[in-house]
Amino acid sequence: MAKIRANKRPAQPAGERCEMCAEPIADEHQHVVNVAARQLMCTCRGCYLLFSDPRAKLRYRAVPDRYLTFADFTLDRRAWEALQIPVGLAFFFHNSDMDKTVAFYPGPAGATESELDLDAWSSISGADTRMKMLADDVEALLVRVPDRDHADPELNAEAECYLVPIDACYEFVGRLRLLWRGFDGGYEVRDFVDEFFDRIRSRSKVASS
Repeated sequence: MAKIRANKRPAQPAGERCEMCAEPIADEHQHVVNVAARQLMCTCRGCYLLFSDPRAKLRYRAVPDRYLTFADFTLDRRAWEALQIPVGLAFFFHNSDMDKTVAFYPGPAGATESELDLDAWSSISGADTRMKMLADDVEALLVRVPDRDHADPELNAEAECYLVPIDACYEFVGRLRLLWRGFDGGYEVRDFVDEFFDRIRSRSKVASS
């Protein structure tokens, strides 16, 4: 019995583990994208660094920690509606495996992919050269537009656009899914959206043209 106990593997500590090497990781950790599977993977620092070269053509790519705000970003409600996205909030990223831009918007089921009108998107993205700063697969453009256009243009809220890590977007919609109540999400969702954008705004540096 003593020999059996001696050969018994020690109990593994509770908590999250790196999905590549199984090392324990902290609650706050970094992520890697499986490009083909369009899947986020929780990783330790060592595994993360293996895939951090943006020039390398790899199956996995490390998600950077870059937050930028696009000052003077212009997008009216009519241009937004041309994208056929049913809510005033979405994130966009370029999928290198599919070689196209894809869009997701939040809802009660989480992140829902939109059938993006590519001509409408090309018109919007082509008007702002800063959108070319986006790294494929691992960074997203997070866009928020006002609910409606006011009759007096001076009273309209401005659209917001941020370049953020892709994992921040999925964390955002995952939290929304947990909070969602009823048809429009409820007051908790609205409060969370405002708080989330306050945090994004405070972390973001102004992107240069």
